Amino acid sequence: MATSIIHISNLGKSYFMGQQELPVLKGITLNINKNEYVALMGPSGSGKSTLMNILGCLDTPTSGTYVLNAKDVSKMDDNSLAEVRNKEIGFVFQQFNLLPRLTALENVALPLIYAGIRKSERNEKALQMLDLVNLTDRSHHKPNELSGGQCQRVAIARALVNDPSLILADEPTGNLDSKTSYEIMDIFTRIHSNGNTVVLVTHEEDIARYAHRIVRLRDGVIESDLAVEREAAVNRQ
Repeated sequence: MATSIIHISNLGKSYFMGQQELPVLKGITLNINKNEYVALMGPSGSGKSTLMNILGCLDTPTSGTYVLNAKDVSKMDDNSLAEVRNKEIGFVFQQFNLLPRLTALENVALPLIYAGIRKSERNEKALQMLDLVNLTDRSHHKPNELSGGQCQRVAIARALVNDPSLILADEPTGNLDSKTSYEIMDIFTRIHSNGNTVVLVTHEEDIARYAHRIVRLRDGVIESDLAVEREAAVNRQ
């Protein structure tokens, strides 16, 4: 029986401008099992970025529940959420978010400093992750000495270094050319085949098809939730 890593029930999120309530998510219910590979899609304003922020424990819902790896994170305070983020989630962003003065190795090892791992172990684990993304020969280069694709591979290695339960990738190919984008997506395919759960936000159809399941949002609700093969069949009709 499949084990749920993400269970969201009747999730709502609103923002307030003065007395005016602006609902962004309107009763989202979603279940993602361990080792699934899911793409979130939707037009601008659909709520996909807000949902991603909640999945990543960067924001909290206004209503409903979010259980991550058997922990109800819906009503956690900021300190508890930070601890969950550090232990459970690996983030990959469109902008890479690497520290410019640190080498690739130091950037990858950074989460392990917060985890209290000693330096020799940090460097050994960081090198393993750089090897996974075929970048050991660039371990002592700084971000300005790397291409965009290489920077994103460093960011992926950093996301993996803490052995997270969940990899969240927010438009990870948004700043890359087509050839490099496909190389990056091949790495995500390999990561998923190694047993990781991957949730990807993208607006690009060809990138979304690397996932096994596509969840489409529109106006704050789930419009469709289909396996990639099933969605392709529906679109051909």
